[in-house]
Amino acid sequence: MSVTLIGAAVVVFFVIRVVPGNPIAMMLPPGATEEDVARLTALYGLDKSLIEQFGIWLTGVLHGDFGTSISLRQPVMPLVLGRLPATLELAIFALVIAVVVGGALALTGVRHRETRTETAVDVANGVGLSIPDFLWALILIVLFGVLMPIFHISGRISPSLDLPFVTQFYVFESVARLRFDLWWDLLKHMFMPALALAIPLAAIISQLLKQSLKETMHLDYVTLSRTKGYGENHVILSEALPNAVLPTLTLIGVQFTFLIGGTVIIERLFSYEGLGNMAIDAVINRDLPLIQGIVIVFALLFTLINLVVDMTYALLNPRLRHA
Repeated sequence: MSVTLIGAAVVVFFVIRVVPGNPIAMMLPPGATEEDVARLTALYGLDKSLIEQFGIWLTGVLHGDFGTSISLRQPVMPLVLGRLPATLELAIFALVIAVVVGGALALTGVRHRETRTETAVDVANGVGLSIPDFLWALILIVLFGVLMPIFHISGRISPSLDLPFVTQFYVFESVARLRFDLWWDLLKHMFMPALALAIPLAAIISQLLKQSLKETMHLDYVTLSRTKGYGENHVILSEALPNAVLPTLTLIGVQFTFLIGGTVIIERLFSYEGLGNMAIDAVINRDLPLIQGIVIVFALLFTLINLVVDMTYALLNPRLRHA
């Protein structure tokens, strides 16, 4: 994890400085003098060599100081941590939708294997995989935001509501406070972006789980369960599923990291106030410290999620624990 984070820090620091554009010039009005440019350049340490800049930045990061945002004039870490909960809630909601829909499709396809129902499931998986999440987002906006305005298409929560939140985890806090009016409004804002993120992942989950279940259904212990007189539903859910689901759990963990990364475009399309939307603004404004902070936080999330997935897989698989 340490090597991964250091590698991400090196790559993002040097790559974004190769991109053309001067962040200092974007901060100043057209009538700024050379002295103004030199003063701001020195203030943000951009007058030093790249190696010196990297050393200063990395030293600050190790002490918890990610610098000051050039465009927002605020410390980077509070800005990033203020938007991170919104992105995590969106990604978790999308993951729940993907697991429920993908799991239901896989079980349906296996329960009705070699029938038209399985063919319909395969077609649905193909459609879900062939259309990217941002295109699903545009389709959902047109269908349920314009033609049938059922859900909200922008923002995270209606500004007209009373917002008594202490933390940025609005969904969890609204449930804890028993403010189900706020919870429902949050879900109406989150549903379409979460669904756009979830559809491709649901197709992947369905495809892999269905294949694993079909392979498991021919094993001896499943056949033995049938000979004992158990019904097909019991055989699938109680005998085949616990073993077939292990590869899918690993896939879900890996795909969850990509799901978080995919929120960047989706949040922009829905004007969702998350970390991805902030990342695009930071790139547009050439806000180098903010870009670096966001990328490091994303990298930390990816490594932590992968670590949790590996530990969970070992916990659920006795063969790994006792190898």
